[in-house]
Amino acid sequence: MTHDQKTRDYLPISMLNQYAYCPRRFWLMHVQGEMEINAPVLEGTLQHERVHKAGRSEEDGEVRYRRLYLWSDRLCIIGFADLVEEHDGRLIPVEYKHGKQGRWINDHIQLCAQALCLEERTEQTVPCGFIFYWRSRRRVPVDFDAALRAKTKATIAAIQATLDAGTIPPPDQPYTKCRDCSLEPICLPREVKHLVKNRE
Repeated sequence: MTHDQKTRDYLPISMLNQYAYCPRRFWLMHVQGEMEINAPVLEGTLQHERVHKAGRSEEDGEVRYRRLYLWSDRLCIIGFADLVEEHDGRLIPVEYKHGKQGRWINDHIQLCAQALCLEERTEQTVPCGFIFYWRSRRRVPVDFDAALRAKTKATIAAIQATLDAGTIPPPDQPYTKCRDCSLEPICLPREVKHLVKNRE
């Protein structure tokens, strides 16, 4: 571990998801502690509570670990996996999400980060995982290929660079993202863009 890694705070794995979706959303949540509690957010919280009861169980030869604590000293990330299944000695992380599958890969990055932590802790390859979307009631398979692993590590590096810069990122996401974001009333992306434009 380098000196720089020793002095850094470990990033919550969940924050990789927020940054990959929108760096400004990440800043508002992680740095400023903002959180807008609306009906979808509350429903998602309650759904997660049902799967977040920590423990180990075994059924038909399949071992399941719920709310498994994970971390990576190499990447300086830390957090929990909703569920890790063990099939014939192979570990498979499963992440639960409130809505339905979107067009973005932020959920995939969060799950891949969990896999990287598992690999560091167990010294075995974790090739794939699943994301369970409550609204569609289906598991979406995710392959942890080289491209996704690189994108996950690049996201961690981008977060550290953003924190080092110490400045809130601008609201430069497509409004389709802003429209679906619970922090839109706090972020005020259109209003901020309008003010910046008038200042130029």
